[in-house]
Amino acid sequence: MSYEDIRYAVEDRVATITLHRPERMNAFTPRMCKELLAALDAADADDDVRVVIVTGEGRAFCAGADLGSGGKTFDGGAQGSKHTIDSHRDEGGLVSLKIFSLKKPVIGAINGPAVGVGITMTLPMDVRIAAEGAKIGFVFARRGIVPEAASSWFLPRLVGIQQAAEWVYTGRVFDAAEAHAAGLVSRVLPADQVVGAARALAREIADNTSAVSVAIARQLMWRMLGASSPKDAHLLDSKSIFFMGRSPDAYEGVSSFLEKRPPKFAMRPSSDMPPFYPWWKD
Repeated sequence: MSYEDIRYAVEDRVATITLHRPERMNAFTPRMCKELLAALDAADADDDVRVVIVTGEGRAFCAGADLGSGGKTFDGGAQGSKHTIDSHRDEGGLVSLKIFSLKKPVIGAINGPAVGVGITMTLPMDVRIAAEGAKIGFVFARRGIVPEAASSWFLPRLVGIQQAAEWVYTGRVFDAAEAHAAGLVSRVLPADQVVGAARALAREIADNTSAVSVAIARQLMWRMLGASSPKDAHLLDSKSIFFMGRSPDAYEGVSSFLEKRPPKFAMRPSSDMPPFYPWWKD
């Protein structure tokens, strides 16, 4: 697929998706949504990709939905949509659910302002690193709409219901330091170091871990957020460790450790996932 609103590149087993509308502070569009979905699918299907980084071109990460249509921006009917209130699916949510379903870890390199869908799309990412000057806001109530991109599920799980409620109900914009204090981002760095830090983290994963181990672990942790009992985790842990314990990657992981050499894991997420994967029903 050819891309216009994003850029997609793979280097050293790391895929970098760059939101690329710098003249509009990378504001989100229907085209950007389609291109993000395609790029995420491409990364997940490519066994040479171990980690995905998402960042923005220029001084912003994403300023939210493009408001160029004026007051009718969020009016699906006014834009000729044939959807009804029951059939409509918000585009930010399609991106969030796609990220949630991936076998590959996703790192958000928030290089500048991230507002509206610009921040909610990052919530299903595994790690978020923010620039010191980044401004963040769940501004939906100030625009007369509601939080989207499945953020009502993700945000309270990341920062707790009290902090999530304050940010969402006020719609105020806050800084990266506040986001870090609440646990929304893992680190705050100078803007010119954010992508580099994300790449260093991605390299640590890509160079030292089994792709299949990480794929299973990623879904175990995310899916267990909704489990009713730790026994649910125990049952899946047991299946997973039984499957991986007999695998070539487990033999290689132990052997490389004992032989004091870098591991050479060979299993592929495209073909070597356990027979019980996926174990959930969406």
